Amino acid sequence: MNTRKPRLLDLYCKAGGAGMGYHRAGFEVVGVDIEPQPRYPFEFHQADALEFLSDHGHEFDAIHASPPCHDHSTLASRAGTNGSGWLLDATMAALAGQRSPWVVENVMGAAMRADAVLCGAMFGLRTYRHRQFTIDPRVPLLPPVPWHPAHTARTSTKDRRRGFAEGRNVSVTGDVGSWVGPACMGIDWMTGAELAQAIPPAYTQHLGAFLFDHFTGPAAVAA
Repeated sequence: MNTRKPRLLDLYCKAGGAGMGYHRAGFEVVGVDIEPQPRYPFEFHQADALEFLSDHGHEFDAIHASPPCHDHSTLASRAGTNGSGWLLDATMAALAGQRSPWVVENVMGAAMRADAVLCGAMFGLRTYRHRQFTIDPRVPLLPPVPWHPAHTARTSTKDRRRGFAEGRNVSVTGDVGSWVGPACMGIDWMTGAELAQAIPPAYTQHLGAFLFDHFTGPAAVAA
């Protein structure tokens, strides 16, 4: 009986928000980022994501990618762009040539197919943080999307500690501190700056459980 965990490549991994979700769903996770990630909780390689994908993508059972979102954010009109926007299309093109199923995540402003849109309110978190996901069309079914509660809680973007204490949600952006991690993101190992670039692990745990069934369910066992 084969008990090997399916291996997942976590591209543009940052400090591991997405990776932790896939780990909790049952995957062995390996992260890649061009910048050092000393708090990444799994095997990590500092490398160019597209080059690593080209050289090693075939070694993995599944792939997740979170290309830089800065240029796709609605805030880019005020904060400016940094020239990384091309990586989304380049990553999609590179993944199309891979044999392994893949998932791509980005902010709501990114020009990509939204097969799933997830929000912190769906998972009982105290931030909304909508993110969209494109799922490899070779995966036969799309995962169910959890019930999306109404956004009744106001969100604090300034004086966040006070707003949080008063029952508001918190915008996990900019100079937010690490204290927001557990309640707002389900993360307890990142700095505030790392949290601002992360997604809650609950998102990829939800998607990852569905993807895991792709490898371990009855159809996979029969094959």
